[in-house]
Amino acid sequence: MPESASPAQVSAARAVGDQHASPHLSRSLSNRHIQLLAIGGAIGTGLFMGSGKTISLAGPSVIFVYMIIGFMLFFVMRAMGEILLSNLEYKSFSDFAGDLLGPWAGFFTGWSYWFFWVVTGVADIVAIAGYVDILAPGTPLWIPALATPVVLVLLNLPTVKAFGEAEFWFAIIKVVAILALIVTGIVMIATRFQSPGGQVADLANIWNDGGMFPHGLFGFILGFQIAIFAFAGIELVGTAAAETKDPEKTLPRAVNSIPIRVLLFYVGALTVIMAVNPWRTIDAANSPFIGMFTLAGLGVAAVVVNLVVLTSAASSANSGIYSTSRMVFGLAQDGNAPESFGRLSSRKVPQNALLFSCIFLLAGLILLYSGDSVIGAFTIVTSVASVLTMFVWSMILISYLAFRRRRPELHERSTFKMPGSSFMPYVVLAFFLFMLVALAQAEDTRLALFVAPLWFILLGGAWFLNSRTPLQQARIEEHRALVRSEQAARSTRA
Repeated sequence: MPESASPAQVSAARAVGDQHASPHLSRSLSNRHIQLLAIGGAIGTGLFMGSGKTISLAGPSVIFVYMIIGFMLFFVMRAMGEILLSNLEYKSFSDFAGDLLGPWAGFFTGWSYWFFWVVTGVADIVAIAGYVDILAPGTPLWIPALATPVVLVLLNLPTVKAFGEAEFWFAIIKVVAILALIVTGIVMIATRFQSPGGQVADLANIWNDGGMFPHGLFGFILGFQIAIFAFAGIELVGTAAAETKDPEKTLPRAVNSIPIRVLLFYVGALTVIMAVNPWRTIDAANSPFIGMFTLAGLGVAAVVVNLVVLTSAASSANSGIYSTSRMVFGLAQDGNAPESFGRLSSRKVPQNALLFSCIFLLAGLILLYSGDSVIGAFTIVTSVASVLTMFVWSMILISYLAFRRRRPELHERSTFKMPGSSFMPYVVLAFFLFMLVALAQAEDTRLALFVAPLWFILLGGAWFLNSRTPLQQARIEEHRALVRSEQAARSTRA
């Protein structure tokens, strides 16, 4: 193939592009949907199920772990928000990555995000199966592993508003559960509750046993391994941008509330947990949320929290299926996925893309029967998901750097500028490199650093073949022409 497409190829590609561009997603998600979607994305399964292991690795310094990750991701979200609001034609961050960095970036970002949510969905199914076994011992694991994808299809097929309503109530349940835990913990601390082992609930429990860093700097670094996964999905509002009624108002509100959510839901919950249960007594293999209600003698509440954690995992999987279906739909419109995935049902839902993604969740069955324990399987899968989501977050930041360089006038006019935009993208990217080092420190998370490169090699081969099509040749040439035009415009202004 020639390096650039011929005029005939460009014409043919544009005709194909027009066919792909004809269906449009419906803007049916209201402000309350987006706000709760953002909260649900910020409260992941990793907080409920993985925080016990994080505490065992980092001790009380886990509080700083979650604060640091939340701080860094706030800037990722602000970068994403500024770009999305600069052009409301963008359907997601895959769109603006392709526009700002080149068609290859849209391909890699879109498919990596799809794979991330498939892997996350598998982790959620593992979690669901584990909690079904707790609530109904003896239940064959294959039953929840098969039932979950079916339920997810039924939740997502009707309309995007149906998905929004489901996530709204899922998020409400998670918020109520965490607030109930915080209130219960505060009461136990205030009344100096004494456990059967003689331990008195007191804030001093947080630092009395070895200080805030009982395992030193190494333990602190290990704490980032599982904690990063708890934030996976925080970028979900960016995927929903194309189906939001009033993005100029709803997206800034959702993004700006992230620091408050992190302080309340993560730091607040873990602080009361470690004040009531000294950190060394927390079981790494179980949810500390359930443990605290059990300790308080609220057996029924503990059962309810089991149901909440199960609901949280279902919510995460539901969000993942929504995200993957929209991402594959966008990829198909750009010629980066089969044409059939770019079609919408009569209710404006990309049902082919939805069914395609759900099929891959059945991998949860294989994982459940191949691992030694649910938490072991959960740790391995979440580590792979963490690498993938950090790649996507990095692509958002790299796209933002290109946005500032190529379109400074849009940056200047923006009413939602990223704070510290000249240097914070580099700080956060350096933090993600540090996260990869943290993942390499333990055997169960190190596997992710071997799996992820295989994925990118596979993607590279797929892109090499796809980039030879007339449509992609045309898109590549148009991108080069646009870059040259913008460079000429900047030179003229200078």
